[in-house]
Amino acid sequence: MCDEHTQADVDEYLRRSGMTRREFGKASAAVGVAMMLPQVANAQAVTETDVDVTTPDGTADCYFVHPAAGQHPGVIIWPDILGLRPAFRAMGKRLAESGYSVLVANPFYRDERSPVVPDGAVFGQPEVRQKVIGLMGNLSPETHFTDARAFVTFLDQQAAVDTSRKIGTTGYCMGGPMVMRTVAAVPTRMGAGGTFHGGGLATDTPDSPHLLIPDTTAHMLHCVAANDDEGNPEAKETLREAYAAAGLPAEIEVYAGTMHGWCPPDSAVYHEASAERAWSRLLALFETALA
Repeated sequence: MCDEHTQADVDEYLRRSGMTRREFGKASAAVGVAMMLPQVANAQAVTETDVDVTTPDGTADCYFVHPAAGQHPGVIIWPDILGLRPAFRAMGKRLAESGYSVLVANPFYRDERSPVVPDGAVFGQPEVRQKVIGLMGNLSPETHFTDARAFVTFLDQQAAVDTSRKIGTTGYCMGGPMVMRTVAAVPTRMGAGGTFHGGGLATDTPDSPHLLIPDTTAHMLHCVAANDDEGNPEAKETLREAYAAAGLPAEIEVYAGTMHGWCPPDSAVYHEASAERAWSRLLALFETALA
């Protein structure tokens, strides 16, 4: 999970690269995140819209993108702590180009419509960090559950979604626990979940996400940042034991040389080679588990 400790690692990474936080933010905004992602082979033409999804707590503004023709498995994307922004729109569109009907959520809709940070903002900026940590603090395991159910209901009402096939979900950073609660919230609809540098997946608290595993049926992928694993090496073993006890398939891997936040293309520690390998594992999971 993003905090001062992970930020210290990022600052050291930027120091070694000879770049400041602000310089990185300006550079990523200037380049444009869509240009930073590799092109999809045989990409399908897509339709993209901004949508409002009714939830028990109000109206969630989300980004919905899907192939322009036909029906396809639905997917919910939970962004990292900086929320729904161009990087996650680009990632959602890329997944849609591979044949999925994708809803990218604004997890902070109770407080603000997206984007909640300006282009080029980075977690390392104190004013940005203070704001998004406050927004994250307004969420809870219960809001994760209620939002998940609302988003699944939305997807199942869309003509572009094939309701005969299972739904998938992905989450980054704080989105990791949201993935695990989503597959538990509607277990009959959820076929697969993937977390990328997800924080707080296996803790010693009564509401730890890993305790929900016996209530799920989804196939899972957990891509772990190397520095997250160094800080809590027991977490991956707790997850492995829980999935084994539940008889559920789960791929859990520590990605060597990566840092917390390595997957989104606008991250200061974006690691393209490892991010692409994690993306390929996600596509392989969805290919088999969302049948």
